[in-house]
Formats: sequence, C-alpha cells, structure tokens
Amino acid sequence: MGLFILRRSGVMLLTALCLTFIVFFLTNLYPNLEKLAKTQGNFRMSDEAVASWLDSNGYGGSMVSKYGQWLGVLPGWTQETEEGFKGRCMTGTVSAEVAAEASTFCGILQGDWGYSTRFKDEVSSIVAVRLGNTGRLMFWVLVLMIPSALIIGVLAGMREGSVTDRSLSTASILTTATPEYVSGVIFIAVFTSSTVGLKWFKGTATSAMDNPNFENFFLPVLTIALYGMGYIARMTRASMTEVMTAQYIRTARLKGVSFHNIVLKHALRNALIAPFTVIMLQFPWLLNGVVIVETLFNYKGFGWILVEAAGNNDIELLLAVSVVSVVVVLVTQLISDIGYVYLNPRIRIS
Repeated sequence: MGLFILRRSGVMLLTALCLTFIVFFLTNLYPNLEKLAKTQGNFRMSDEAVASWLDSNGYGGSMVSKYGQWLGVLPGWTQETEEGFKGRCMTGTVSAEVAAEASTFCGILQGDWGYSTRFKDEVSSIVAVRLGNTGRLMFWVLVLMIPSALIIGVLAGMREGSVTDRSLSTASILTTATPEYVSGVIFIAVFTSSTVGLKWFKGTATSAMDNPNFENFFLPVLTIALYGMGYIARMTRASMTEVMTAQYIRTARLKGVSFHNIVLKHALRNALIAPFTVIMLQFPWLLNGVVIVETLFNYKGFGWILVEAAGNNDIELLLAVSVVSVVVVLVTQLISDIGYVYLNPRIRIS
C-alpha cells in the first residue's frame, strides 16, 4: 500500500505540474498581459508603453523562466529603477541594501503566492479566508447530502419496483435535473419573499460569513445538497439493486438470515463501492461548482473570488485558485482509489 501511495503521489505531482503550466501559459498570453498593463496603468497606453510596463513588472522573458520563478525554483526577477530596486521578492521599491538582503527564491513553494491586483492584498491571505468560507459551506452540504442520499438509495434499492422505490427514484431524478440556479431562485421566492409569505429564511448569506446560523445558511446548503443528493441516491439505488440479486444474498435468505441482517451485514458494504467513488468526485465539484450558489446568495467564498479573478484579469489570484483546485482534485482521486481498494477486497494493488 505504501509503494502504491508513493507511486500515485509521484503521478499526482507530475500531473499538477502539467496542469499548472497549462493554466500559467494561458493566463500569461500577451492579450491578458496587455489588458493587465492597461488596467494598472492607462487604457490609452501605446504598445511601447505596454511592453515597458510588462518588462518593469516581471512579465517579460520566456514563459518557462516566468513559470520557474512563479514556482520558486528559479531566482525571482529584479529591476533597477531611478527610485531604487524592485523585484518579485521585494515589496515596492527598496534601497540597494534592502534588495541585497531580499530572498532569491520566492514562489509558491516558498509560500509566496503573489499580490492581487483586484483586492490589493496578498493572494495567500485572500485564498485562505475565502477557502475557509467555502469549506464551511461544503462541510454542511456534505453533512446533509451524503447520509440523506445513501438512505434514499438504500431504501429504494432494497425492494426494486415497489412504490417506495418509484417514489424515491422520481424525487431523485427531479432534484438532479433541476440546476442550482433554478432551485435557488425557487427557494428564495418561496421562503424569503413576501410573495408567498413564508419568510422563514434570509435571501442572502452575506451575514453567514461572520455569523452562520440556520436562518441565513440553510438555503444555500440545501440548494447545493439537493443537486448532488439525487445523483448519489441513484447510484446507490442501482448498486443496491444489483447486490440484492446476487447469489450470496439468495443463499443468506435460504439459510433464514433476517432481511435486516442481510442488508446491514452482507449487502451494504458491496453496495457502497460505486457510490463511494461518486461521493469523492463531489469534493472538486463542490469547490468549483459553488460559483452560482455563492453568487446567488452573495456568499463570498472560493467560487466568488474565482469569478472576481477571472473578471478582473487578476493573474496571480487566478493562478492560486487554479493550484488549489488542481490539488483538491488530485488528492480526492487518491483517496477515492485507496477507499475503492479497501471496500473491494477483490481489487489487488499489484
């Protein structure tokens, strides 16, 4: 198992490097850099002025060199100006003495994620705060979504074709077929506006960033959870139905084992193999798919800063968001593979 994890970690590292380089290449194309220069300088800048601004702010040079500096495996750029020295590893313009004491390497490997041109703050602090907000939202979504989906799927799959199966399957299909922006608007219209009169919750989750409670946090959680709940329930129901028709389940019935014990001790573990993979895939989806819900409920989390970074051409922030997303996807896939081996003894790592 240790060798398997080590080998998969190496593949993950190589994949992360490839994906981050692609994102870095796309975000550092000249049209994006030109837009950034004119946004930070003057929209009427000439082409020569744009090239000068890019060179003086470290956006010149080859793509590989800039990627190496951003990673922190190559020395950061340094420029000498009339006011002093400035560079990637320095804050503003400094004297020659301060520049000499500055670090040589300052990329994401050293914990320096750059400076946000949109928020005028360190990228690392912005990502940490917003990731914490989205992490809180994801936690409660998972707490609501996974147990509910597994219970619905198991109940539907235990007796295929029954009224309970058809009712739960129909409800699961409806929730999965309804996009978040539709269910979110319906919830806001029904439970928060005076049109229907059910003012049970707040239509915005802005106050939930500092003081989350049932009134301001339940609707965004429910909106996201419902969409994923139906999908997991359908997968659990299909897996449970297949397991309940297996030979060893029939043998257990013929031996007189109670239906309760058959489900809990024999069927449930095998039925959870397929849903487990689906559940692990929900983590990257939750991280990147909350953009609509966070925007709809004005909840400033990870999805919200992704929209802000893309809309304002904030390259450093966009790269940081991409790195976090890539890491989450790869780590959840590793956990999914390990869990799959644990749940299915027939799978051998060799």
